[in-house]
Amino acid sequence: MKPASGDRIFLLLVLALAFMGLAIFSSATLGLLARETSSVSHDILFQTGFGFGLGFAAFFVVRRASIASLKRFAPYVYIATILLTLLVFVPGIGFHAGGATRWINLHFTTLQPAEFLKIGFVLALAAWLAPRARTLKDARKGLLPFIAFCAVPSTILLAQPNTSTTLLLLATGGIMYFSAGAPWRDFFILIVGAMIALGMVVIARPYVLERVKTFINPSANSLGSGYQIQQALIAVGSGSLSGRGFGQSVEKFNYLPEPDGDSVFAVFAEETGFIGSLILILFFVALAARGIVIAGHSPDLFGGLVAVGFSSLIIIQAFINVGAMLGIIPLTGLPLPFISHGGTALIATLIMCGLILAVATHRKS
Repeated sequence: MKPASGDRIFLLLVLALAFMGLAIFSSATLGLLARETSSVSHDILFQTGFGFGLGFAAFFVVRRASIASLKRFAPYVYIATILLTLLVFVPGIGFHAGGATRWINLHFTTLQPAEFLKIGFVLALAAWLAPRARTLKDARKGLLPFIAFCAVPSTILLAQPNTSTTLLLLATGGIMYFSAGAPWRDFFILIVGAMIALGMVVIARPYVLERVKTFINPSANSLGSGYQIQQALIAVGSGSLSGRGFGQSVEKFNYLPEPDGDSVFAVFAEETGFIGSLILILFFVALAARGIVIAGHSPDLFGGLVAVGFSSLIIIQAFINVGAMLGIIPLTGLPLPFISHGGTALIATLIMCGLILAVATHRKS
């Protein structure tokens, strides 16, 4: 008899990361309590409860979905998330902050629809690829339509602008495309095309170019664009092997920007050191690896691509966030899954995990 959870190991990993994330976030938020007003702190705690409450409710609902229903409704989910993402450009609905228009103003909080676009993209791409797996070697039926498919969400996200999420979707889409059996010829074409497109974005977007310059030489503007990465590296280095102790971070108080958001891993690394950081990273790796195992036992290609897509998206996003804090890659605005501030991101991540469990429930014997 198949377990009701779909996959107990994956379920336990999700629960562990979710509750670890709540603890890590709570510790990081202490830094904001010292520098912000009580109303801002209340809003952050509200979004956390909003994310966990609705996130787990959605998680337990979607994990019971059948693969057939996911396949049938995938195009509609994708269209709905595209339209929802376009709402950010509607005056009076979209919310502008930090030079970007990425949120919908709900008045009591904000919603970032790009998080749900990730879900619609993976489901729709899996539904498109599955019946075409044997024809992908023909560029007219594989590569060209795939590029067109990816161009729609990329154009919308770049207009916000949201370059980091665009790159995340393209990387995830590429993994799904080749998992479906695309030829290696297309790999090199896509890599060259992506490098050219990225170069154009860097040239056209001054803030992206500034992040690249900061990545190359973080000490060039230590009080400006290089401030966050320098403080992050100080925090990580201060953690040493075993850390200062949970809740004992110094950098989260008035030094490290966004200690509960982009920089939450740096706070955790300072408090738990190399050992704690390694354990957290291993949990993410284990989650993605188990997701790949679930994909391999899917009864059909669509389910396998769904599990591969969401597993890849979560681990890539985690790597990007952690890598930015370690100075391995340029800084981005991507949150650390399960942990960073952002109720919408947490809800979306839990839905992705629920959908992977839905695939596991229908796995082959």
